[in-house]
Amino acid sequence: MTTEHQPSNFDQLWDYNQPALSEERFRQRLQTVEPTAALYAEILTQLARAQGLQRKFSEAHQTLDQAQTLLDALPTQPSTRARLRAALERGRVFNSARQPEQARPLFLQVWEEAQTVGEDFYAVDAAHMLGIIEPPDQQLAWHQKALALAEQSNDPRTKKWLGSLYNNIGWTYHDLQQYEAALAIFQKALAWRRPQGQPRETQIAEWSVARLLRALDRVPEAYTIQQDLLTALEQNGETDGYVQEELGECLLLLQRPVEAQSHFAAAYQLLAQDAWLVENEPARLERLGTLGKVIVKAA
Repeated sequence: MTTEHQPSNFDQLWDYNQPALSEERFRQRLQTVEPTAALYAEILTQLARAQGLQRKFSEAHQTLDQAQTLLDALPTQPSTRARLRAALERGRVFNSARQPEQARPLFLQVWEEAQTVGEDFYAVDAAHMLGIIEPPDQQLAWHQKALALAEQSNDPRTKKWLGSLYNNIGWTYHDLQQYEAALAIFQKALAWRRPQGQPRETQIAEWSVARLLRALDRVPEAYTIQQDLLTALEQNGETDGYVQEELGECLLLLQRPVEAQSHFAAAYQLLAQDAWLVENEPARLERLGTLGKVIVKAA
């Protein structure tokens, strides 16, 4: 049996693109841990996160209740990290379930307490979540707090937040229609990602740069980047609905609607499988389908 005093290496079990697989991995990991240990509760928090990503909110809360009951029953003060993660994941589940008012105090609690005990990684995580749930006029301030802490931290793991934070700040600038500022931060994100050996994240950063180039009416440049991304994906036997969508949008602006149709059709087929997009941006998905189908009929 593993005890809470041994190093916890279970975070490497995460595959955020496959939360069901991650859930199963965490369940298997729990079988190797003493069920009365704080480490057991900490793994439960990640099991709950995997459930939340699958929109199994009731199950996620039950898992977190189990973790909290264990932490409350420990004969000694439970590990600070486990308590921080329990609060953080509870807030994340509330946010995913569109209950930001219940999530906010939990993220604030983690932001303040984690800094006090020197857990920079979780403080940054909490600030980045506050940057997501707060109103637009307050989001940038939280993203910048998270970025400042990540940049000054001596913890290598905390430094790994930088790519995500640059990305979040870029999209906040985009939403504020400050496109030049957004492009600059996305270019910074891309420069940070490239040496990290993270091909998927680098691709996203390249896509983001191209998206802002389109917003700035630099459409030929945007189209070239997206076409290069598509070529790389095809060479690896992969697909990406967002790349297809952007190629369609660029081609429309370049007055090439017949060529755009196939990209919109491909984007629709791929993104119709994205549960988040289906629930949160149905009009966007409908537009993709309409553009693909209408142009096919016209042709």
